[in-house]
Amino acid sequence: MPKLIVEVHVPLLPAPDVVPGEYPLPWIDDVEDFLADLDEEADGAEDYDDGEEYGDVYVFFLTGTDEASVLRAASRLATLDRVPAGSFAMVTDDDAPEFGLGRRVELPLS
Repeated sequence: MPKLIVEVHVPLLPAPDVVPGEYPLPWIDDVEDFLADLDEEADGAEDYDDGEEYGDVYVFFLTGTDEASVLRAASRLATLDRVPAGSFAMVTDDDAPEFGLGRRVELPLS
């Protein structure tokens, strides 16, 4: 049975408070820390795989047994300080042949 995957696509934009010469995407580390702290039993979601750059977005991967819980975690990810606006999720599974296939969900959830 395929495993639920929620891809969180975040626009690959520099943080607004970065000074010249600093790493322009510190929010990637913020998100990775957030994902490392997810507790599947408490949050219903967990980090699935390392994030990666994909065109003009950075994609993070979450999984869990309950889609609603995983989407709530994705919504929290999208609202972290320094994470650029415009994130969205793709609900898919681990059988998908490539990124971006599945059902699109705008983030944060309303």
